Amino acid sequence: MNLIKIEHIAKIYQVGTEEVHALADVSLTIDKNEYVAIMGPSGSGKSTLMNILGCLDTPTKGLYDFEGENVSEMEDNDLANIRNQKIGFVFQTFNLLPRSDALHNVELPLIYAGVPSHERKERARQSLIDVGLEDRIHHKPNELSGGQRQRVAIARALVTRPSIILADEPTGNLDSKTGEDIMYLFNEIHQQGNTIILVTHEEYIAEHAARIIRLKDGFIAADEHVEKRYVPQKREAVA
Repeated sequence: MNLIKIEHIAKIYQVGTEEVHALADVSLTIDKNEYVAIMGPSGSGKSTLMNILGCLDTPTKGLYDFEGENVSEMEDNDLANIRNQKIGFVFQTFNLLPRSDALHNVELPLIYAGVPSHERKERARQSLIDVGLEDRIHHKPNELSGGQRQRVAIARALVTRPSIILADEPTGNLDSKTGEDIMYLFNEIHQQGNTIILVTHEEYIAEHAARIIRLKDGFIAADEHVEKRYVPQKREAVA
C-alpha cells in the first residue's frame, strides 16, 4: 500500500487581484521506506508541495491520501494530529527553543501528544542517544554547534516514531563537512526503515536519495530512481 498518494493536486494563491498557480497538476505516490528528494529552482513549487505533504497547507483541488486517509479535506485539528503523530519535521533553521535544553526540545512533540512525563523524558533521552548526543542532553542550543543543533532537531523529529521524516533543506545552514555528517545520519535513519522526503535545491544533497522528483513551474518535470545513491563517509567526532 502507498504511504502517500496525491492525484492532480493544484495550489492557487490569491495575490491581490492575481492568481498565482504554485502547483498546477501534480500526481505521485511514495511507498513506505522510500528515500525521496524533491528538487526544483525557486518558484518551481517544491516548498508548496512540501507544505501540502506535511499537512501544513491544503490543496486548492486534488486528492491527498496519507496512509489510506483523505487528508486533503480534513479540518485543522485533524491535520494538526497528523503533523504531531505521523510526520517528523526537520528544518533548515532548526526551530529549537533557545532557553530549553536538548532534552526538553526533543520531548516537546510528546508533551503536545499527552505522553506522561516519565515516558516522554525517557523517549527523548533515547532519541538523543540515537543521534549521537548522549553527552549533550542538558545543553542549550547556544551551547551546541550547528551540526549538533540539527541532530537535536532530527531527534525531535524521530521521537514520535512518525510515518515519514520531512526534511526541508536540512544542511542549508551548515558547512559542507558538517552537512556530510547530517546526511550520513539520514542514511542510517533510512536503513532502519524510516521513510524520508528531502526537499533541496542542491544536486549533491539530492544524490543521497534513491529517487529524485524534479519540479518546474508547478509540474513534475522528472521522476527518476537513482541506481547508485551516494553514501557519505562517517566521521568519528560528533559535529
